[in-house]
Amino acid sequence: MKLCGWMRQTMLHGRNCYKQDFYGIQTHRCLQMTPAINECTHMCPFCWRVEGCDFEVKDWAEPKEMLDALVAYQRELISGFKGDPRCPPRMWEEAMSPNQVAISLAGEPTEYPYMSDLIRECRSRGMTTFLVTNGTLPERVAALDALPSMIYVTVAAPNEEVYRRACRPKVRDGWDRLMRTLELFPSLETRTVVRHTLVQGLNLTDPAGYARLDRIAQPDFVEPKGYVFVGGSRQRLSIDNMPSHDTIRSFSEELGGAIGYSILREREDSRVVLLGPEGAETDVRRGWAGGAPRSPRLDALRL
Repeated sequence: MKLCGWMRQTMLHGRNCYKQDFYGIQTHRCLQMTPAINECTHMCPFCWRVEGCDFEVKDWAEPKEMLDALVAYQRELISGFKGDPRCPPRMWEEAMSPNQVAISLAGEPTEYPYMSDLIRECRSRGMTTFLVTNGTLPERVAALDALPSMIYVTVAAPNEEVYRRACRPKVRDGWDRLMRTLELFPSLETRTVVRHTLVQGLNLTDPAGYARLDRIAQPDFVEPKGYVFVGGSRQRLSIDNMPSHDTIRSFSEELGGAIGYSILREREDSRVVLLGPEGAETDVRRGWAGGAPRSPRLDALRL
């Protein structure tokens, strides 16, 4: 786990993560973690992790043991905020008890063999869960017998040719696997989101192609998000690959028109737009206990 930059921003400067604006989570109570660091089927150049050698995990941590340790580490890392006059004391006290777990950070989280048990453990502690997958392990997603409050799939290409350049899959049938995950998405009884991570000069192209994929997944929401020049990606890309928010908004308007979705929210500082059915309820904390309720879709996505 690591402290998200937005946690520092919200605790010291009152600036929250876009997921708070979009989905109602509390930035200062979010625990950002991965159960499968370095375990990934992609080598995306835009990934913020520092690329290293993969390793074979022989002993996976048990969910309760892991979550106990993660909360303890989070408390240790934020302990110094208590003495900072910029941090409201009540906010620090709330941050000591995280109530949202972002299962992403690095690697492919669905590699973790006890994901359902981890989600159940989080739920038993009153925590919402966001699970982010690259879609290359559809069998792991299908096997979940406990679903997160919200599941993201990253779709970073409108077709297989761009996919091979933008995601650099380690598995030969990565595109086919992603397609199977998209086909599975409509059956998942929880909140679903397709995220398009968009890199100038690499995959920021062909909104109609992305729309075809969104129609397969029929997600509750679509998040076109601009690549940000941070972390290990700075060794592989340049700041010129970071699109402006205006570019992301224009792309989103075209994509939304193709799938019948409207712009519901946007955050310029994060270069991200939220697309969904007009008037859709976005607050994931409402009715989250069994997985968040799905929003009504428009007929355009059922075609």
